[in-house]
Amino acid sequence: QVQLVESGGGLVQAGGSLRLSCAASGRTTYRMGWFRQAPGKEREFVATIVWSGGNTYYADSVKGRFTISRDNAKNTVYLQMNSLKPEDTALYYCAAKTQATGIITAGYTYWGQGTQVTVSS
Repeated sequence: QVQLVESGGGLVQAGGSLRLSCAASGRTTYRMGWFRQAPGKEREFVATIVWSGGNTYYADSVKGRFTISRDNAKNTVYLQMNSLKPEDTALYYCAAKTQATGIITAGYTYWGQGTQVTVSS
């Protein structure tokens, strides 16, 4: 089992920044990801990082504005979000993937409860 706890969400004005954190505990995982779900929309991939080596990949919609990073010593993954837009408003989820194979934007087994990000215009 893996437990994931997100924090850092909140209300921010357009153009502002927020940093989300995801603390992981339990069994070892291979890859961590951030996803988001806006009201009335499907959940979508945001960013992913590998624990070992730190390779990253981003959705086109956040590339250049968001940065995913990890602190292996703290078993924590971060999502630094800059230049936020109203369309970034969503419930943000942290997720963990145990296998190295498969599509890196899908197949995540463990999920956190989510943290709300609201960007006002």
